[in-house]
Amino acid sequence: MRLSKDRFQKIPWYLKPFFWNQERKYGQYLEPAKVWASVPKLFLGVASIVGTLERKRSPVSPVIRSLVSIRVSQINWCSFCVDLNSLTIMKRINNSEKVDALENWRESGLFSPDEATALDYAEQMTESRQQVTDSCFERLKLHFDEAAIVELTALIAFQNIDMGPHVWNKIKEK
Repeated sequence: MRLSKDRFQKIPWYLKPFFWNQERKYGQYLEPAKVWASVPKLFLGVASIVGTLERKRSPVSPVIRSLVSIRVSQINWCSFCVDLNSLTIMKRINNSEKVDALENWRESGLFSPDEATALDYAEQMTESRQQVTDSCFERLKLHFDEAAIVELTALIAFQNIDMGPHVWNKIKEK
C-alpha cells in the first residue's frame, strides 16, 4: 500500500496541537502519527489507546511497558520504533544496559522475573508461527494480576498494530 504525500497535508485543526507538541519533543512530525491522522477518527482512537496504556496508574510498570514495546519493535524489524521506544526507556531508567541486552534477554541475567515473563509473553504474541503456551500464561499469573495481564495483552497487540504505518507506508513523492 502506498499513500500520496497530498494525503498528509490535510491534518485537521483540532489535531494540530498534538503535532506541535510532537515537533517540540522530537524535532519533527512522526510518520506514523501522520498516517493515523489522515483518518482523524482513527487517530483519535489510537491516541485514546496510547493514553490509556501509558497512564500513570497502569498496573503494568513503565519500564515493563517500554521493554515490551522495544522487543515487539525488534521482532517486527522497525528500527524507527526501536529508537523511539529506547528513547522513552532511557528517560525512565537512565541506563542503556537493558536496552542493549534486550535481543538476548534470556541469556543476559539483567531482567527481573516480571520483566522476563512479560518479554516471553510479548515474543509469543508477536511471533506469528506460534501461540501463547499455557505455561507462559501460568507464569504471567504468578507475576501479574488479571488487570495487568489484560493491559499487557492490549499493549503488545497495539504495538503490533502500530507497526503498520512503518511496514506498509512509503509516502509516494509526487
